[in-house]
Amino acid sequence: MSVTRAGRSAVTSDPRVLRYAAFSDDPAGGNPAGVVPDAAGLDDAAMLAIAAELGYSETAFLTPPPKRLADGSGRSFTIRYFSPLAEVSFCGHATIATAVALAERIGPGELVFATPAGVVPVAVESADGVLRATLTSVEPVVREAAPADLDEALAALRWDRADLDPALPPRIAFAGAHHLVLAAATRERLADLDYDFDRLAALMRRLDLTTLHLVWREPGEGEGDGGHVFHVRDPFPVGGVVEDPATGAAAAAFGAYVRALGLVTPPATLTLHQGHDLGRPGLLTVELRPGDPRSHVSGTATVIPGNAI
Repeated sequence: MSVTRAGRSAVTSDPRVLRYAAFSDDPAGGNPAGVVPDAAGLDDAAMLAIAAELGYSETAFLTPPPKRLADGSGRSFTIRYFSPLAEVSFCGHATIATAVALAERIGPGELVFATPAGVVPVAVESADGVLRATLTSVEPVVREAAPADLDEALAALRWDRADLDPALPPRIAFAGAHHLVLAAATRERLADLDYDFDRLAALMRRLDLTTLHLVWREPGEGEGDGGHVFHVRDPFPVGGVVEDPATGAAAAAFGAYVRALGLVTPPATLTLHQGHDLGRPGLLTVELRPGDPRSHVSGTATVIPGNAI
């Protein structure tokens, strides 16, 4: 299943907890996220309890900004992210959801979030009545994966080396959180995901990975400066979730990955389709700009009525 599920309760029906689907304009698509606009009275245990009971892959909690970002505009915040099992350093889809939720209340424009991974600016624009948020990642890092770790990841996925696309070699990429990028040779391999949950979770904890970012590049794409289209999936067992339906942090890391390998020449835009194999289709856009090593990840978000997911 795509996300853990929780029934109606005192926590999930709390009006302080907003529910949005990120990277989709359909509540049944994209990735559900919880947003708590005022978490000033909550300690870590309370935030984790809300995230666990809500059951989405992440819930975002907002408190006032640190002094260095407190400019009096009311558009700067401290943000923390909790999965049902633990706090995570950065979550892209919950950032997009939070930015849209705030824009609906205080208007489009520039926002600044102090995250555990660093400062993340977000710009929200309105076009034809639709709010679209673009986050700018922290500066990324891309490194090779150790052969033994790659072997263990493939064993946990029940993949063979022949299942990988040699044109997109494995790497660990970071743009706020660490992700192991593995490229499938075929769309069928990507679609057939049936992995060892506990074994993969153990490896990911040891390597401090947030997800595995599994990708497949559409044929004929990746040449020139534009038209880079990928289908992606993100197992997330360390968060207590079998699979994340749309993963902005991994998209940011993947942008750094394709740049580091010379697969694109900025300016370039990547189009990532995610969630289709889960029945929750979402669309993520990653912009790579000349002279800027960071990734710029864009998407929409929409309210989830009631507690439906």
